[in-house]
Amino acid sequence: MSIKVLNPNAEVLNKSHALHMNINAAKGLQDVLKTNLGPKGTIKMLVGGAGDIKLTKDGNILLKEMQIQSPTAIMIARTAVAQDDTSGDGTTSTVIFIGELMKQSERYIDEGMHPRVLVDGFEIAKRATLVFLEKFKTLVVMGDEPDKEILKMVARTTLRTKLYESLADQLTEIVVNGVLCIRKPEEPIDLFMVEIMHMRHKFDVDTRLIEGLVLDHGSRHPDMKRRAENCHILTCNVSLEYEKSEINAGFFYSSAEQRESMVAAERRSVDERIQKIIDLKDKVCAGNEDNFVIINQKGIDPPSLDILARAGIIALRRAKRRNMERLVLACGGEAVNSVDDLTPECLGWAGLVYEHVLGEEKYTFVENVKNPHSCTILIKGPNDHTIAQIKDAIRDGLRAVKNTIEDESVVLGAGAFEVAARQYLVNEVKKTVKGRAQLGVEAFADALLAIPKILAENSGLDTQDAIIELTGEHDKGNVVGLNINTGEPIDPRMEGIFDNYSVKRQIINSGPVIASQLLLVDEVIRAGRNMRKPT
Repeated sequence: MSIKVLNPNAEVLNKSHALHMNINAAKGLQDVLKTNLGPKGTIKMLVGGAGDIKLTKDGNILLKEMQIQSPTAIMIARTAVAQDDTSGDGTTSTVIFIGELMKQSERYIDEGMHPRVLVDGFEIAKRATLVFLEKFKTLVVMGDEPDKEILKMVARTTLRTKLYESLADQLTEIVVNGVLCIRKPEEPIDLFMVEIMHMRHKFDVDTRLIEGLVLDHGSRHPDMKRRAENCHILTCNVSLEYEKSEINAGFFYSSAEQRESMVAAERRSVDERIQKIIDLKDKVCAGNEDNFVIINQKGIDPPSLDILARAGIIALRRAKRRNMERLVLACGGEAVNSVDDLTPECLGWAGLVYEHVLGEEKYTFVENVKNPHSCTILIKGPNDHTIAQIKDAIRDGLRAVKNTIEDESVVLGAGAFEVAARQYLVNEVKKTVKGRAQLGVEAFADALLAIPKILAENSGLDTQDAIIELTGEHDKGNVVGLNINTGEPIDPRMEGIFDNYSVKRQIINSGPVIASQLLLVDEVIRAGRNMRKPT
């Protein structure tokens, strides 16, 4: 063989060996992930090298954390992770769909069919399914006031596949309100304006949405108030500490008085800045019970903190930069970089600012703000793996709501779309395709049924009965999905089970592309530079 002449150490798998290696890798990865699909899916426990535990049924987390050896399986895993990066969900479905396409292809290839013919059929079926998806989707008018019920249904469908039902239903409200809080008309939604914080205490059901901000540090002076109401908030990025010169400079003085005057001069510039802030506080808080809070991105030294505490001002230093952006969006006002032009218009407002101490950690809550465009989801849980599981689910839930608002459409869930698309391909598209490419269309159509099949299997139902009932109803013209509790056909619209349109489109786009590439591989050569014989 020519490659052996070039590199005698090369390992080569040719023809059917290479193809079967790819098919088996896809089937293997599908078998690992298929038990996680749907609300009734089981949970995987990942144990790290140091014994740390992660409990999850999120396909994205599993594919990232599992150490996969097979190059084919790595390729499929990367496609599925890219699916999550693009649309925030659908990783498990992508892996199952690719695995099923390979499994269906194996039947025909073992009977002597050429993979190229199947691939041509896949391409025709993919285009037809995308056209069908455009007809099948349900349009949702968003406008200035989106339909909260539809958003809740989409978020609930996503969250129930990641968490147990009662917690998922509670988080649905939190996730939808979080996205609507940061949404601005005519602007793309920036999910980074939803801060996700966690505190390790109480229970997972104590997770809540705060229309405001939670900072993961507190004030640094013992005399400052721990709780204040009706607060004017100054968001600033000003150094309120003595700074050494950037060059090495020596100072020489001939008497103690000169040294004292020099120290006083060094402090004067900082004290002047502090005084300007105190003057503003006196101006806005005179004659009322209002309080004044400074949240500064740079440092505040102890003498300055002492002066501010005596003036009744709460000061937080070294706030994170991302929190500075969020503070302005949540409380209003402006972030100032200089104390020279301070006016009351620069100030934000919060009805309540208080500090919460948990063990050695301090948290500052800024709540009851007037017109928030930034918020915080505060996750609580008794242990790290519960918090991690909720955090991953909330990220997916936020993406699902964002996708719905941007797509302005949803797709019926519970396997309804897959069964409807399969009937469309078999009954209509297949008749228009000439020659053996029909078999590729048929393989694609049967692969779509993998999703409802596995949903039924994970719910402990009989897969054949469930699929026959579903296809029978679709043949009568009824669009139905699978009731995972009883195995009966249901109308997903009545039950409020909706999937994201962009997620479905991405699965149909990416699945056949990877499956086609893997089917057309006829030789796998492992022959890197380091495999040459030493000279």
